[in-house]
Amino acid sequence: MKFHIVSDSSCDLGREELERLGVSMVSYYVAFEDEVYFREERDISTQRFYQMMAERPGVFPKTSMPTMEDYLEAFRPPAAKGLPILCICLNARFSGSFQSARNAAEELREEFPGAEVQVLDSTLATVLQGLFVREAAVLRDADLTLEEAVEALKPLPATGRIFFTTGDLEYLRHGGRIGRAAAATGALLKVKPLIGYKDAELISDGIAQGRKKSLAKVRELFFRYLKREELNLDDYRLATGFGLDRAEHETFAQSIYDGLLALGHQRPEVKVPHQIGVTIGVHTGPTPIGVGLLRRAGIS
Repeated sequence: MKFHIVSDSSCDLGREELERLGVSMVSYYVAFEDEVYFREERDISTQRFYQMMAERPGVFPKTSMPTMEDYLEAFRPPAAKGLPILCICLNARFSGSFQSARNAAEELREEFPGAEVQVLDSTLATVLQGLFVREAAVLRDADLTLEEAVEALKPLPATGRIFFTTGDLEYLRHGGRIGRAAAATGALLKVKPLIGYKDAELISDGIAQGRKKSLAKVRELFFRYLKREELNLDDYRLATGFGLDRAEHETFAQSIYDGLLALGHQRPEVKVPHQIGVTIGVHTGPTPIGVGLLRRAGIS
């Protein structure tokens, strides 16, 4: 390897998958009520996080970003080996994780003069950040230098798109995404929000009545996007993501794959589904589910 990769846990790849990829993880923190903060995927698994949410309706967990010391802990081992470091962070509009990493990089250069650290604001979140990290690992394994990899990664965030839904409007209301009246009306009418992610922002993709219709609408929006943009999926990475319900996710993912085959695409290679982590989960509740894609850098 010509460089080492670090990512905050908002990439939603999970600890085991990041270890398999050879990527160091820096955890976000999550707390319920007045309890102590747990480190994501270290003190608390993502599955347990969602179980706790489901067991405590009306209790809204809160998150805290990684500290400078958390990043330094991840940076020091590769720096001691003389390896350049690529650090990939959650969209800086959503969190101060990027700034914590930049502060840690400055401190690291004091401890290890000459240490090379590139801290990237991915401008992405959840499954898109995970796909971005995967692509960085491909570039690293192709023996690119840090500078070459950063140049190859730069155009990719603008190609990212997510389509998803969630079942509980109260978490969105509590997080300030929608107003109290809208949440109350939506709950009364059993309306589910359709949410998108593009150009570094969450957007509204409409509403649907009931869970089954909202999932069908997510699929429809995704396939409509593929057709409209005339995308060649061989040039893209694709991922599905979910919260607590793995069985529901398996059915949803299969419907995505079947739809792709019907359109003449090959089934995408998806080794590990993304369990959407705490940084998004605190705003969606335990029922987020969706699909996202991001262009590859062109090196296989």
